[in-house]
Amino acid sequence: MSTFTEHAIAYYNTLAAPASLPPGVEVMNPYQDSNVRQIVGEFYTKFYRDTRPRVFVLGINPGRFGAGVTGISFTTPQNLRRYCGIDNSLRDTPELSSRFIYQVVEAFGGAAAFYGTFFLTSLFPLALTKDGRNYNFYDDRLTTEALWPAITETVRTQTDFGYNRRVAVCLGRKNETYLRRLNEQQDFFDRIVTLDHPRYILQYKSRQLPDYLDQYITTLHDCLETA
Repeated sequence: MSTFTEHAIAYYNTLAAPASLPPGVEVMNPYQDSNVRQIVGEFYTKFYRDTRPRVFVLGINPGRFGAGVTGISFTTPQNLRRYCGIDNSLRDTPELSSRFIYQVVEAFGGAAAFYGTFFLTSLFPLALTKDGRNYNFYDDRLTTEALWPAITETVRTQTDFGYNRRVAVCLGRKNETYLRRLNEQQDFFDRIVTLDHPRYILQYKSRQLPDYLDQYITTLHDCLETA
């Protein structure tokens, strides 16, 4: 039986950007970089070399300073080194979402405990930009429609890595609308639980950070109890 590691590495190493997008919307594909492919290999070998099904935690699409650089969801180069123990020579980049996620990871018990249970990913696997800024797949209807087949295939292919279909965690309230639509069409998950997006929390609710951390940890543990 193939391990989660083998499925994931094969997927990311062959990931290609969609051929047609609306004018001005661009895709970043870090997996074309040999350094990123090495990081992906090290990361999935370190944390996913087994056949245990993971609970999916799904964001929107990567930011240009997180997975857009490292190829690892919600993970900047410095957080890859500090929390995952994976050295790299990539240029350090700040990202609010990554900062919050790794506070969650540490509160859960560290990277080995977190990734041994969860698979952190996104509905669309590549970073999008417009006018040099982060762009979400749902920011305009034409982009959503153009990427919907790729979004469907992304989630379908990643469930083949090994997933627990009984529950999925959605990051972002607007993202929930699209994940639920996808799930109605494809029946990937029995239940979807939604949390506020990490960037929203740090950008607009930073004073309530301890409460949001508690909410995340409680929700993650509740998902494991019912999964």
